[in-house]
Amino acid sequence: MAERYRTMTFDDLPLHLILEILSCGRLSAVDLVSLELSSKMFRGSQACHPLMFRSLVDLAASQVCESHPVYRPMSLGLKEELFERCQGNWTRMLRFLQMVEQSSSIVENSSGNMQVTTGKYHTLLLRDSAVYSLQISASHNHAAFVMQSGEVFTWGDNSSYCCGHREPARVIPRPRLVEALKDIPCDQVASGLSFTVFLTRKGQVYTCGSNTCGQLGHGDSLERPVPKVIEQFDTAGPVVQVAAGPSYALAVMENGLLYSFGSGSNFCLGHGEHHNEFQPRMIQSFRRRGIHVVRVSAGDEHVVALDSNGQVYTWGKGYCGALGHGDEIDKVVPELVENLKSHLAVQVCARKRKTFVLIEHGYVFGFGWMAFGSLGFPDRAASDKVLRPRILDSLRTHCISQISTGLYHTVVITNKGRMFGFGDNERAQLGHDMLRACLEPTEIFVQQTLDQASAVP
Repeated sequence: MAERYRTMTFDDLPLHLILEILSCGRLSAVDLVSLELSSKMFRGSQACHPLMFRSLVDLAASQVCESHPVYRPMSLGLKEELFERCQGNWTRMLRFLQMVEQSSSIVENSSGNMQVTTGKYHTLLLRDSAVYSLQISASHNHAAFVMQSGEVFTWGDNSSYCCGHREPARVIPRPRLVEALKDIPCDQVASGLSFTVFLTRKGQVYTCGSNTCGQLGHGDSLERPVPKVIEQFDTAGPVVQVAAGPSYALAVMENGLLYSFGSGSNFCLGHGEHHNEFQPRMIQSFRRRGIHVVRVSAGDEHVVALDSNGQVYTWGKGYCGALGHGDEIDKVVPELVENLKSHLAVQVCARKRKTFVLIEHGYVFGFGWMAFGSLGFPDRAASDKVLRPRILDSLRTHCISQISTGLYHTVVITNKGRMFGFGDNERAQLGHDMLRACLEPTEIFVQQTLDQASAVP
């Protein structure tokens, strides 16, 4: 009987079963590295393609990469370039892909599943199945979030129908389900100044709200009281990410192409022209150079994009050094940020006259306008300019997983689930009652009970 129930180890399992467990997609690159360090079995190739993979973990990481949604649509040439950038290390490449995916969605850590997003004067935290507000100014613009079920809730100023509710109520004080999309599961939502962009799980894009500059992408300037699908994307292919500036929008396609539409001011559309685009238009600069865009962030006056090689591109208004090229010159089309070429970036984040770039090791670079300390350099004055990317030394002791910045404040999440904020706190957008500003990263503690925090189950 004892023999029948003897303890088994990984060494006793069939090799194909071990490989299936390692490549199931539930393990992170960090988990795989930990396994490789813990057992000689995982460090060896076990006769599995020994000339192609240095270990069993390496083989498993390659299989997970092949099925990853960011990696799968890339061309063979781009996959080889990324492999070289990762120094031929499959687990490093998997970490890059997973960090890119997590930095713009849900971050999984020991404290649960988290995501942070910042508005002009407010901050929202999604943790597990609840939404916490660190201060919301409901009368100023609007906010939105997507539930795990795919349902979308919006609230705030609805005077231009940007919340997607047909009735012309000026203010919607609490999150309300967008009824027009209740049978259309969504994956992402992006809020502009007076309009909203919704991305469905099937890769379709819906928009509603103000449309004076064509930011809804329907070929006209008529506002839409409820979300309407942008038909052009039905033929262009599935969209994988959307971003919204004040009066313009961007859409990243599965094939790596980038489209823009809406207001052409400050050259934010990336076409080298100032005029508005009333329908989505491909940014030819990326297509001609064979650049596969994976993520984009829309600032108030400029744009920053991330490609499949972890390279960063910026364009738009260069005031205060927000583009990171060492000057304040506007860039009418996307231009590579040379000072970040040696780094593998995993997230880009833009707001008014400032930009943040998160790299694979969890370090953060910032450049642009200090904006009341929201750029994160305590040694610089509140109105200083940082013209080139500079690492935030104040965050070096933490491994950052996600960053979001508002008008004058910034919030980050670490890989351990801790939150830090810096910049203006006049409206308690950093979650502190007694501080008017945080000139260096200060930890934010989220109250767990409903009577202490605003939570929506």
